[in-house]
Amino acid sequence: MTDDAIYLDHNATTPIAREVAEAMWPHLTEVFGNPSSTTAQGQRARKAVEHAREQLAALLGAHPDEIVFTSGGTEANNLAIRGAAALARTEVAVTSAVEHPATTTPLAHLRRRRGWRVDQLPVDARARIALDRMPPGEVGLGTLVLAHNETGTVQPVRGFAEEIRSRGGLAHADAAQAVGKIPVSVDELGVDLLSVAGHKFCAPKGVGALYLRRGTSIAPVLLGAGQEGGIRPGTENVPGIVALGAAAELAGTLLDAERVRQTRLRERLWDRLAARLPGLLRISPAEEALPNTLLVVVPGRVGAEVLAGAPGVAAATGSACHAGTRTPSAALLATGLDADLALGALRLSLGRSTTRAQVDRAADALARSANARS
Repeated sequence: MTDDAIYLDHNATTPIAREVAEAMWPHLTEVFGNPSSTTAQGQRARKAVEHAREQLAALLGAHPDEIVFTSGGTEANNLAIRGAAALARTEVAVTSAVEHPATTTPLAHLRRRRGWRVDQLPVDARARIALDRMPPGEVGLGTLVLAHNETGTVQPVRGFAEEIRSRGGLAHADAAQAVGKIPVSVDELGVDLLSVAGHKFCAPKGVGALYLRRGTSIAPVLLGAGQEGGIRPGTENVPGIVALGAAAELAGTLLDAERVRQTRLRERLWDRLAARLPGLLRISPAEEALPNTLLVVVPGRVGAEVLAGAPGVAAATGSACHAGTRTPSAALLATGLDADLALGALRLSLGRSTTRAQVDRAADALARSANARS
């Protein structure tokens, strides 16, 4: 990959927006107080944290006091899952077969260490869950990704949450990939808990949040002082939190226009690739999906090799490389895709900086690489 490569890996991380960096800068320099301090510097920091809480709450349709700041999406997921499980009356969790490790790992912890039963709902060929396969009986917790990081599929979270809550459980949505890309309203989704990751929508890495609906009780995972309502102790990351708030406000102003623009670019990318690569498989749905995400499979090729042959494109594959061996994406296998086919996956994720010219050049470069035979 070259330094000036066309960046089509926005689902991995996004560049920090200029407006966000500018909002953050004073809190890296002159506004250095501890927000728990009564000094003038501390109170300036506290005011900035509370303003960011208001900004993020506005984007999510939440109340400011329902926002708990964390170090990112992984911590938010752990806090939601493990915190809810600590107070649950029923040791049963329901999730999907295509969750991120930030969800599957804390669920595995519940299963191994606390004897929980974890039921995984199957998915269809587009990675969308089958709501009619909900297990019978009471549930302690339900957790579901709102938008899948590989396929871009948007899950029916509202129906899932209604099922979970009707069975006595708390409903959590991992919205790391969704916030800032599609409208996310906690009331419309009907969830009790929702995770946010700042670096997925032009805030820095290392900051996120958990939405915690009023009246919902969870136990803290970290133990310490009383910051964030006692739910997440530790001195707040003021610069990161300020940046998260600024990114949330910016996302709200750009959301509608960017959804339309990126959807058009995504479809242009698909059309251009499909015209040059006969037999190309599209996994990402055209509807009920992130506007920026296109997951395709090149039959008979390995995605990593296709990318290696197109160094001018920075993107991802549907497989991971471990000790020299490649394994297909677990999510793609859960959709029923053949393992050999799944190795040919390419995840192309656009962003605010992606242009039509870049899409055309990227499609041409990837097609040349995929068509080349050694």
